[in-house]
Amino acid sequence: MDVEVRQLRCLVAIVDEGTFTDAAIALGVSQAAVSRTIAVLEKRLGVRLLRRTSRETSLTETGLRVMTHARRVLTEVDNLVQLTTSGHVELRIGHAWSALGRLTHAFQRRWRESQPDTPVHLLRINSPSAGLVEGTADLAVLRRPLDDRRFEGATVGHEPRWCALAASDPLARRRSVRLAELSSRVLVVDRRTGSTTAELWPADARPATQESREIDDWLTVIATGRCIGVTAQSVVDQYPRPGIVYRPVRDAEPVAVRLVWWRDDPHPATRTVLNLLGELYRA
Repeated sequence: MDVEVRQLRCLVAIVDEGTFTDAAIALGVSQAAVSRTIAVLEKRLGVRLLRRTSRETSLTETGLRVMTHARRVLTEVDNLVQLTTSGHVELRIGHAWSALGRLTHAFQRRWRESQPDTPVHLLRINSPSAGLVEGTADLAVLRRPLDDRRFEGATVGHEPRWCALAASDPLARRRSVRLAELSSRVLVVDRRTGSTTAELWPADARPATQESREIDDWLTVIATGRCIGVTAQSVVDQYPRPGIVYRPVRDAEPVAVRLVWWRDDPHPATRTVLNLLGELYRA
């Protein structure tokens, strides 16, 4: 069953214009062509869409349902055409947890000033690719490796690691902590999108782990005092939470912040984003 866009446009034109004659004028074709197109559409769908009398043309009940979907499909097609012919009218940057931390507002402000014709949207998408694979992001800010040859990326900066603790935890009274002091604790991790796992510790001194699903779940578990978490600076900046304190981990390697994009179809603004993020992190 092959339904064509032109057939859906013909159906919409008939309903919007009111008659086959007016639809033909709007579409720039003959009335006979309109009649043939609708007949083929009804045959392919196996249903009657229009009820015609000498006075009017109206939709059947099935036609009403088809019409709703037809308008939606045509809107998506028009959006697709606009996207491919305008060279990307917007920029969607996905991230799993914390965008750019304290640099988020500076990035958005400087982007508006320098690229007013390309609106930017920062989207929190809890997937390993932060929306690239799903098609909901054009670029992704990631703080863990993405082992997928379809993508290319570059490191734009580094963030120190911090330990998230319940405010009642004895270590919360410390100014900072070391990895060895955390190895006997239970580490809550998000293996899909989190920046830290037990592999950060030496093989013979790794903490027990508990799984979480995303940032809010991660914070809720830590607040109970049963677990601790280790994360990047950006989470500390983005998620102050009553009942939780953050302390720097003095001897932990920093988290690399990477900008990632589709290797064979990079957004035209990719290089501009790279340069701006590099400047912000260096500053």
